[in-house]
Order: sequence, then structure tokens, then C-alpha cells
Amino acid sequence: MTLLKDKVCIITGGAGSIGLATARLFLAEGARVLIVDLKEDTLASAAEQLDSENLITQAADVGDAQQTRAYVDAAVARWGRVDVLFCNAGNSGPIGGIEQYPEEAMDAVYRVHVRGSFLGAKHALPHMGQGGSIIVMSSVAGLGGSPGVYAYSTAKHAQVGLMRSLAKEVAPRGIRVNSLHPGPVDNSFQTAIEDAFSPLIGGADATALMSSMIPMGRHGKAEEIAQSALFLASSMSGFTTGSILVADGGFTA
Repeated sequence: MTLLKDKVCIITGGAGSIGLATARLFLAEGARVLIVDLKEDTLASAAEQLDSENLITQAADVGDAQQTRAYVDAAVARWGRVDVLFCNAGNSGPIGGIEQYPEEAMDAVYRVHVRGSFLGAKHALPHMGQGGSIIVMSSVAGLGGSPGVYAYSTAKHAQVGLMRSLAKEVAPRGIRVNSLHPGPVDNSFQTAIEDAFSPLIGGADATALMSSMIPMGRHGKAEEIAQSALFLASSMSGFTTGSILVADGGFTA
């Protein structure tokens, strides 16, 4: 028995490694999936890889209200409702000292992570009913601080406040809202962050340093984060709301 049979799922950032792995897993579990990403060409490539009649795509800037409404409307027009919203779109921003930190970077990162999650929930919730699930992709960066990671860490903390407030509002409707907090994952997004962080540690290999700080001794896999998203999307998490799910190999233990 598939865990998401006929569930209508929207995944933003759906053409990235975690979004793509999640879409693949959700489809295998019987879902109907809309993946959202910024560029048509990356969506086309993702659709080709997934190759499913239960998949549609929509290009959108998740920080734009009109485009957010459009991707939700696309799912509703095709399948009549929304059961799961996975707010997974993200950008990293620069790493550097506070005195030189670009103000526009703070705004740009906040816009995608926080405004994007807010808008997604705002426009999807009118089409969600009992058993619905909203998953906000945060990070271990939303559970602590690191020097120089101002935009990303701030946005990831803000998402937790959004998630907790929203969870209390929609719980009486039988809708769950939780955040997912991966540790370092072996993908290009994380590699870019680690490359930017390397100069702050004297040019040392930030990837190797990060792995050494994880008790399991390695970065996570996109497929492992997708499994955590499946738990939050499915009825397995039926009594779980307003919570943070950490998938970090023990990094924050």
C-alpha cells in the first residue's frame, strides 16, 4: 500500500537535488506531483528524469505572490486540491563579516525562504483539507549560529517561527505544519556554501572539516532527506505538528 496514493503534492525547488529526490519518492508512493522551480530548462530536465504521467511542472519565483498563486492554481486546475505543500526552494547568500555584509543579500535570501514559505502556505491552504501537510524546509542553520552566515541562518530561524505559528492556526482543521532541518548534504548547494566558508578557516577543506564534525562521519544524501519529507507528508506523522525534524547524522546532538 503506497503512503501517498492519489495525494496532490507541490514541491518548490523541485529541480534541485533534494526536491528531485523527494518528487521521485513521492511519485513512487502514489502521489500526483507538481514541481516548481525558477527556470523552465531545469524543470524540463527534471521532468525528463522523473518521466511520470502524474507529474506537472510550473516555473515560478516563490517570492512573488502572483506567481505563487499561479503554481497553486495549476495544481488545483489539474487535480482539484492540494494535500501536501513542501516549501523547499532556497538560496544560500554570501558568507562574511557583518560590517561588510551586503544588505541586499539579506533581503534576497529572506525573500525566498521566509516570504516564499509564507506565500506558499497562504495560497495553498484554501485548497487543503483534513489530513493536509505543510513542510517547511529549514536547516541545522536554523537551530544555531555560525559566524558570517547571516542571511541564511537568520532566514532559517525565521521559518521556524512561521511554522509554529501556522501549525497552531490550522491544527483545528486537521492540517499539520512542520519544519525539516537537514545537516550538511552531499550536493552542489552545500558544496557552494562550504567553498565560500573555506577562506574563513584559513583555506582549509571545509567539506572535510564538516564531515569530521558529523558523528556519522559523512554528509547526508538527498534521498535520505526525501525519506524524512515522506514521513512528514504521509499519515505516519498524523499526530505530529508544530515540530522540527532534524536529519543531520548527529551534527547538532
